[in-house]
Amino acid sequence: MNAGRTVFAQLLEHLPHKEFHKCVDRYGGERYAKNFSCWEQYLAMAFAQLTYRESLRDIATCLRAVGGKLCHLGFRASVARATLADANESGDWRIFADFAQTLIATARRLYAREAMGVDLEQRLYALDSTTIDLCLGLFPWARFRRRKAAVKMHTLLDLRGNIPAFVHVTDGKVHDVNVLRHHLQHLRKVHQRNERGIESLLLRGVGERRARQIRIGIAPVIHVQNFLRIGRGCHDL
Repeated sequence: MNAGRTVFAQLLEHLPHKEFHKCVDRYGGERYAKNFSCWEQYLAMAFAQLTYRESLRDIATCLRAVGGKLCHLGFRASVARATLADANESGDWRIFADFAQTLIATARRLYAREAMGVDLEQRLYALDSTTIDLCLGLFPWARFRRRKAAVKMHTLLDLRGNIPAFVHVTDGKVHDVNVLRHHLQHLRKVHQRNERGIESLLLRGVGERRARQIRIGIAPVIHVQNFLRIGRGCHDL
């Protein structure tokens, strides 16, 4: 047993710190930071994700409860809710987006040879989205229906390892196929049209006309709503 170190610190030691600081330098993230660095902001949000925190106040309260161990978690001082709110509002989101792509690239190399249940040498992607309900009074810019606000998170999942190729957030009315149209560069593998059965699975439920428009020259994409049904019939491919 590793005594004296938190599980959180042991997990984060596997992250490429040099790559993160390259992202920070690329966008000048530390230009106006004084007492709360971009790395500490990342630590706070990673802590929130791993411990299922639901608000900034929740994050700050939980971190304050372990104040004596903050230095072991990587923080130089306690984290105030207002400080974290200001960092999230004024910080450059591209720092974390670029770092996420670095981690995704590393993970995809690790799972490059993993079997995915389908006899296919190319990559296979699953596209799905989830609608996140919001309060219309607090988020009037995200109007979804007459009395409801929402945003939609679209995820393209690489099924060889179940790793996201991209995550794109739009308003609640944007369809998956419209998001996919802007991210075709992520689908680099050439689709072999003589693969029996794959074409009929491509973007099923989105529409055959739209599927024909985007399926030439890219890797196959399966709409997640039909993924379980496809999985049951994959032996027929």
